This record gives sequence, structure tokens and C-alpha cells, in this order.
Amino acid sequence: MKFLVLVLSALLIMQSPVSARQQEAEFVYYGFDPDIVTNYVSESRRSLGYVRVTVELMVTDKRFLNAIEHHEPLILDTIIGILSKQTEDKVKSLTGREEIRTTILTRLQEVLKKETGDTIIKDLLFTKYLYQ
Repeated sequence: MKFLVLVLSALLIMQSPVSARQQEAEFVYYGFDPDIVTNYVSESRRSLGYVRVTVELMVTDKRFLNAIEHHEPLILDTIIGILSKQTEDKVKSLTGREEIRTTILTRLQEVLKKETGDTIIKDLLFTKYLYQ
């Protein structure tokens, strides 16, 4: 009897990390269509540059997709607001692009946590990033 209990306990322990990893890996992605296009501040100040991005949100659970769709105007406003305040140097550099991405991610997490009470967004990806 004790042997059976030990074997069953060992099986449960071995399955727990696997199922936890499986649950953790079940993210869904939410993309915006059309691409996000906005101006940024150019150094000459006589003309505006523009940036065009395709954004994909890594959502922690598919049950949050309705909340993402509901708050899409707020999400887009946040993204455009941050992009439009960036300098030309930041938009055009790789390190600047990563700073912009993390700034947008952090701000979206804050905004959506305030609106929904949950941490909905795990990560944000730029799948297209064009500037001129």
C-alpha cells in the first residue's frame, strides 16, 4: 500500500512542472489592422518624419481577447501617443527602437491593469518597423 502511494505521489510530482509549463506557454497574439502610422519629431523641425509599425500583443490568456478588443481605442491611442513624441535619433536606432518598445509595453500594462484589474499583456512585438 505504501509503495502504491509513493508511486502515485512521484507521478503527480513529475507531472506538475510539465503541466505548469504547458499552461505558461499558452499565450495568444493580438494584432492591429491596419498598421499604425504616425509622425515623429525630426531634427530639422521643418518637416515631420513618419513611422509605420505593425504591433502584435502577446496576451497572457485567450479569455482576455475580448478585453483587448474592447480597449483597442485606448491601446492605439497609447501607442500613437508614445511614438509621436519620439525623436528622430531614437526612432532610427536599434537601441532607441527597443526603448520605445519597452516604454509602450510598460505603459500598456499600466493602463490595462487600471482598466481591467488584470495583467493582460505579457509582451509587445514590432513585426514591422519602417521610418522615413
